[in-house]
Amino acid sequence: MAATIQSLLEEISGVEDPIEELQSLKTALLAIPASALRESVSGQRLDVVFSLLASNDSPVHVVQNYRAELQGGLTHPNETVKILALTQIGRVVEHPEAVTEILNDHDILQAMILCIREEKMSVAKQAIHSLSKISHSKPGLDKLFKSDLLHVVKDVMATSDTIRYRIYELVVEIASVSPISLGYCANSGLISQLLSELTGDDVLIRATAVEMVTTLAHSQHGRQYLAQQGIMDKISNMIRGAETDPFSSLYLPGLVKFFGNLAVMDSPQQVCEAYPTFLTKVFEMALDPDPAMTGVALDTLGLLGSTVEGKQVLQKTGEEFRTVFSRMSHLAGSGATELRVRCLDAISQLLTLQPEHQTEDLLSLTESWFQLLSNKPMDMIRSISTQPFPELHCGALQILTAIASQPWGQRMMMVTPGFMEFVLDRSTGQTKEAKDAKFELIGSLVGSSTAAEILGSQNYIRLKTYLREGPYYVTAVASVGTEGAN
Repeated sequence: MAATIQSLLEEISGVEDPIEELQSLKTALLAIPASALRESVSGQRLDVVFSLLASNDSPVHVVQNYRAELQGGLTHPNETVKILALTQIGRVVEHPEAVTEILNDHDILQAMILCIREEKMSVAKQAIHSLSKISHSKPGLDKLFKSDLLHVVKDVMATSDTIRYRIYELVVEIASVSPISLGYCANSGLISQLLSELTGDDVLIRATAVEMVTTLAHSQHGRQYLAQQGIMDKISNMIRGAETDPFSSLYLPGLVKFFGNLAVMDSPQQVCEAYPTFLTKVFEMALDPDPAMTGVALDTLGLLGSTVEGKQVLQKTGEEFRTVFSRMSHLAGSGATELRVRCLDAISQLLTLQPEHQTEDLLSLTESWFQLLSNKPMDMIRSISTQPFPELHCGALQILTAIASQPWGQRMMMVTPGFMEFVLDRSTGQTKEAKDAKFELIGSLVGSSTAAEILGSQNYIRLKTYLREGPYYVTAVASVGTEGAN
């Protein structure tokens, strides 16, 4: 019988319309005792059958004719079968008629919700993803939040802290889609329950809640809702109160990340002015001996400094930021590799200035920051780029790329002995990442309107040749035989 199944699978893979072959396969499988079925199909190419369910031609056909199989897959003891069923449902609900079929099947929807409490996170993740797709329509929202399925959701939430946060993840994913979907989630009481977790007694739960709220803040309507609920003020107060909390290191990074994301999405100046505690704490963390605190501060400073407005906000703090930048210079040159990489990335973002923003004031600002790195900042960055760590090499090249489009950066390169030779030398940095980083640096130089004048026509032509040849070009070397010479 195994041979029959094998031959049927081979036939299915070779025909355009395999309905007849699928029926034959079904008949063959039904003829096998359940106890022997696993052995018979072990090693067979069942992916051939599974791939047919992904067809775009018949999502309604799949639901109508394989409803029992889909439902059986959702309760199957094997996690891969559950994931398969959830994935297929996620695909078919993208079809307007097929989603109606699913929404009218209470058992399938309930089984999907119950999959969120599965031990395997991969099953729960797929359930969350597919349920989120179902909620992209008003009928889907009505079904999840205005029927007895909401009771199923809340029952699943009560399983454990871990499962409760999986439900929050689903709710936040749904709420982020549109103001309407946010309204459904808010009316269910689930979002207010999440927000109450921000000030709970368990610091680990508090930290997870901050992550969820940060995700909700990625959408404009999400940020408006959080502001209406007073969450920004609450998180600002939590940052202020962290000084007296011995466990604050567990959730403080999340609070800072929240405001960092908020500042970039809205307005760095408005956020920093409205919540001065945020920037004060970032500076404190940047000077903190704890690498975990420092790392988050570096990421946040890079995020803020990636925008023109953020650069101006940091510059206005005067000596405070200069002190922090000096610490960043020290960290970039020594310390743990991971922290050095994060530091180099932050510095490159702080120094990056798009051509349309290269006003006299902003160019003066970025140049003054670069000079803070050391007495000989170009030598410092080039020294880091020659160290035998690919991630440091690329991080240093990112900084050079940031200043390569700015006239002062090009002038500094020209007065640094051997710098152009270093840039054009293809033997430095042999990894793909290093070659790509070098190519980006070359592209930044060539793309600048001032490069030809400042670098000189000869250097500019060599750079353009490098760019034309691509990042992985290798010069051919002719092999000369000694016998011919004799």
